[in-house]
Amino acid sequence: MLPTQMSEARAAAPAAQSPAMEAGRQRQGRLWSNLKEVCDLLHIPAACSVNAEELLFQHVQFKTGQRIHTIGQPFDTLYIVNSGFLKTVLIDEFGNEQVLSFPMKGDMLGVDGIHSRHYASEAVALSDCDLILLPFKKLTALGRVHLELENMMYGVMSRELVREQAMIGMLGALSAEARVARFLVSLADRFAQMGYSSKLFNLRMTRHEIGSYLGLTLETVSRTLSAFNEIGLITVDQRTIGIKDAEALKTLRRLPPSRSRSKSPANRKAAADAAAAAATATPTPPIQLVAAV
Repeated sequence: MLPTQMSEARAAAPAAQSPAMEAGRQRQGRLWSNLKEVCDLLHIPAACSVNAEELLFQHVQFKTGQRIHTIGQPFDTLYIVNSGFLKTVLIDEFGNEQVLSFPMKGDMLGVDGIHSRHYASEAVALSDCDLILLPFKKLTALGRVHLELENMMYGVMSRELVREQAMIGMLGALSAEARVARFLVSLADRFAQMGYSSKLFNLRMTRHEIGSYLGLTLETVSRTLSAFNEIGLITVDQRTIGIKDAEALKTLRRLPPSRSRSKSPANRKAAADAAAAAATATPTPPIQLVAAV
């Protein structure tokens, strides 16, 4: 078992619960979470005015490849990722997919269905997933009584929107190599936030899906990962990525010419230094984030 898998297994192990909590969590043969656990997962404070122990939200498990919701399906539920990895996509009339996001633990799905009361995107499990269901009618009814809870949920939705806007800004401002580098850094940061290793992890998505997300071809993503491996910024073993120089990835703007990359350690280090120097010589264009109201 890889170190990252061992770390994930430890992180996924359930904490000890009180007998009362166990009774609530296993009600009707299904797993449930109370409001405090949901708020903890979303990284927001639990509403003081709500009895968190009495409010329970059901879990649903999905297998790899299963669809959580489809485009045009009537909207009635928001989803919170408790474990696992997913992708959200748009699909055009010819069946082409555009990847919008890669939700993981603590992320909320289904927000795009609120406006039209139909989901505007499709969500697909990239691994076995455990999702918590938030029935929208139940959530709005609670929000009318407990305004602090409503405000916190708006904050979560705004956070998801800001993250999408940051990606749009990145696509318009950075080179192909820089997009892949920022993607790896962002993914490593997310793994660290979830308690997993930020230095060694498995990509749950394919290179084609990464390319769709970053606006690049599969060949460009594969070539860039190979180049990063060649100059010592990362290690690549199929879907396993090892981060060797996170700072250089954060500041990289473009790769050095291929002729300056070599298998020798000295030349590899020189190429990595050249990439870092290029990054600091010209500041990276800022990514414009627009906060949601």
